[in-house]
Amino acid sequence: EVQLQASGGGLVQPGGSLRLSCAASGFALDDYGIGWFRQAPGKEREGVSFINVGRKFYANSVKDQFTISRDNAKNTVYLQMNSLRPEDTAVYYCARSSRLPFSLWRDPANYANWGQGTQVTVSS
Repeated sequence: EVQLQASGGGLVQPGGSLRLSCAASGFALDDYGIGWFRQAPGKEREGVSFINVGRKFYANSVKDQFTISRDNAKNTVYLQMNSLRPEDTAVYYCARSSRLPFSLWRDPANYANWGQGTQVTVSS
């Protein structure tokens, strides 16, 4: 059974950092792309970052602020988030993509399996 378990969220002050983890089971990370998305109250789900076959992609809003990485031995994908701002507050989800052109990584419709989400709150 394919499962994705997101963790690592919490309350952090502006300028702080968090590292999110997405633990995968039921499949090998090598074979699939993994995306991180976020959804703030009243807003659509937004693609934040994506990793596949050594390629990494970021939304413009988080470029140079977030870093995605993968540990195949642990079957886990990470999202290191630095210099956090109140507008980064959202529920963060990881998801496994279907086969897709890299240009379509931001579209949630291209992801078949989702984790449960982890809340990130940036506030003083």
